[in-house]
Amino acid sequence: MIVTVDGPAASGKGTLARRLARRLGFAHLDTGRLYRAVGLAVLRAGSAPDDGAEAARAARHLHPASLEDPAIAGDEAADAASRVAAIPAVRAALLEFQRDFAARPPGAVLDGRDTGTVVCPDAEVKFFLTASPEERARRRDKELQGRGEASIYARVLAEIKERDRRDTTRPVAPLRAAEDAVVIDTTGMDADAVFAAAWDVIQARM
Repeated sequence: MIVTVDGPAASGKGTLARRLARRLGFAHLDTGRLYRAVGLAVLRAGSAPDDGAEAARAARHLHPASLEDPAIAGDEAADAASRVAAIPAVRAALLEFQRDFAARPPGAVLDGRDTGTVVCPDAEVKFFLTASPEERARRRDKELQGRGEASIYARVLAEIKERDRRDTTRPVAPLRAAEDAVVIDTTGMDADAVFAAAWDVIQARM
């Protein structure tokens, strides 16, 4: 069984995916970490994230251990990820990795931006989480401050809106809900309420 959870930044998809994986006893893959790792590798190589050749090379040689690099959680990696994700050669290089992961028994939960539309279009259960830009910026701002990082809400909001624009308008695998996805607007919902709503759907499908 494959479960996909897609949505924009700070919509709550990662939290939900991890909880579902634990409850189901499935493996979990945060596909965004793949793109963050590639973006970070490009930056460390001294290139710009828009450098298609360097980004594709980094994607082809991505090592699973790089997904545990703490720097992946930073804003620099997040911005670079959004840029390299728009490069077709990068997406093609990472697609097989994601599909192989999803095929492992007894099942898997994947979260990202195109797991239900491109990576696993035949997944048994698909979710698409969303929330207002203002709510997502508030969550991101709180997360950054909790890590001791300097954060300004207005800047975070502007960055989220810009990333949404890039993710939804890119020509390859744009961010959108799959036609058969269950859409959950998490604005005003806590993590427990989101999980309960999703778990009801899974139980009905099982």
